Amino acid sequence: MTLSVKQLNRLALLTLAPFIGLILWLVTANMSISLPSESFPKQLPETAVIPAQTESLLTQLDQAKQTALHTASSIKRTIKLYKATNESMSHIVKTVSSQAGRPALVYDRRITRAIGSPARSVQSDKITAQLFNIHAQNFSGYALKVKLKSDKSMQMVLGKDKYGGAETTLAAARRYQAVAGINAGGFADQNGKRYPLSTTVLNGKYLSGFEPTHKDLFFVGLNKDLKLIGGKFNDKSQLDQQQPKFGASFVPVLMKNGIPQSIPAKWQSSPTRAPRTVVANYKDNQLLFLVIDGYNESGGSGATLKEIQILLARFGAIDGYNLDGGGSSSLVFNGQVVNHPSDGVLRPVPTNFLFFK
Repeated sequence: MTLSVKQLNRLALLTLAPFIGLILWLVTANMSISLPSESFPKQLPETAVIPAQTESLLTQLDQAKQTALHTASSIKRTIKLYKATNESMSHIVKTVSSQAGRPALVYDRRITRAIGSPARSVQSDKITAQLFNIHAQNFSGYALKVKLKSDKSMQMVLGKDKYGGAETTLAAARRYQAVAGINAGGFADQNGKRYPLSTTVLNGKYLSGFEPTHKDLFFVGLNKDLKLIGGKFNDKSQLDQQQPKFGASFVPVLMKNGIPQSIPAKWQSSPTRAPRTVVANYKDNQLLFLVIDGYNESGGSGATLKEIQILLARFGAIDGYNLDGGGSSSLVFNGQVVNHPSDGVLRPVPTNFLFFK
């Protein structure tokens, strides 16, 4: 069966009529349609979008920051404490050092005061040398107190640097540019030459071998530690143990360990009084040299050895040794002859002690 256009239109109208009518009803009824809120997703807070792991990490970072701040504060306190402790320790060290040196200073002042006031002095990193005038009842002379600070501050030299040679203390001091000089050991003349008496050591070597002590002879010198060594040695090994650096021989020993030694009868009157040269030491290893003036060797001027012993005890010396005296006694200080040689001029001698600044 064939439908016409008009019939089709009628059919469509009949089919759609219910829907059209429903729409018209809704419009005329002024109704609105709304969906429940559950139909839409809720909006989350901004912080809620951060994963839980991130939040935990931030918490850990905050804790680490607090720990770092605490550690930094602790380090600052530690550094401050260290600086304060270091300053305190430095102060303590300085105090201890000054206190440690105080007994030596007090001792030096005491022994210096016993001698008197220095007339002249030399001070350097090598040596401290103080020259004193001595005025006793029966004689006058000089004292030279020496503190050696270097192994180059003192040495013994031969006359003209030759075994058998001789020269004055002044000539030796000038030749070596020494600040001071004193005659050393005894000597014996032979064939126009002047040889050191008995055992003599120079630069750690025996010049003519070791000679055992006999009669009243002794050896005196310095060892490698700049300490005065001396006495009677019957065997070379005894002296070797002392490690002598240099030294000479003469007679007699005057004092040992602060005790005056018995003076042989011969040396009490041959001569009774005379110019003297003496070497001694103190317990702090300072050296003391005495040079006593005398205008002749007849025994009418100068000092007796007993008087020298009294002087050494008064000055606080420990050991004392009589060196060559008479016309040999010589003391040079800063290029000048200090004493009054009994010969009227300085005598050439084979050994001299020289001091350097």
